[in-house]
Amino acid sequence: MIDLYTAATPNGHKISIALEELELQYTLHVLDLSANEQKEPWFLNFNPNGRIPAIVDRANDNFAVFESGAILIYLAEKTGRLLPADPEGRSRVLQWLMFQMGGIGPMMGQANVFYRYFPEKLQPAIDRYQGETKRLFRVLDGQLRDNEYLAGEYSIADIANWAWVRTHKWSGVDVDDLPNLQRWLNTIGDRPAVQRGITLPPSDVLDRANNDDEAARFAQAARNMLETGQSRQGKG
Repeated sequence: MIDLYTAATPNGHKISIALEELELQYTLHVLDLSANEQKEPWFLNFNPNGRIPAIVDRANDNFAVFESGAILIYLAEKTGRLLPADPEGRSRVLQWLMFQMGGIGPMMGQANVFYRYFPEKLQPAIDRYQGETKRLFRVLDGQLRDNEYLAGEYSIADIANWAWVRTHKWSGVDVDDLPNLQRWLNTIGDRPAVQRGITLPPSDVLDRANNDDEAARFAQAARNMLETGQSRQGKG
């Protein structure tokens, strides 16, 4: 049994999707990020960074893992699935996983901050992060031109990138001119395990992006979290 501590974010959905794909038993613990539950001492005991997601593997002497990429690798290695055993295949998957961790996630995250959450509209910052996000999308589209999935067979690299790219409208970046990326988004989105994983916990980010009033309410709540975040107090 695995305890999953999470929230309805792309990083959180990476893990719920993987757990569903791998058919592992787990208990869902949804943290209230607006209440800073992720900063509580009990959570920091097994995730000192105070961010979601994190897991505790009760079947492995309560072993805790934080950072979504590390969790994906741990789960894949635990089950022998979604990560090839041969060195070259494994490397290809890890390369595209790191592409998401170091590029797609940070750039889309910053696009979200400046396009949706920041109180002032700093257009150079918006242009910077939306432009870099689109460049990274073009890299994915090129890789998918001759490949059904990013690293050959369906893997944790696809799960990690898909969980973020599917929210492109929230970042204000379109994919209309990227047919290979669109095909990949639809193919993965049709998987039953993926459809289950993105509802654990529920998220309506795509609906919010198409509803101005709902988008404004959500953005204001996120802005309040940014303005009261512990990082401003020098506490991480």
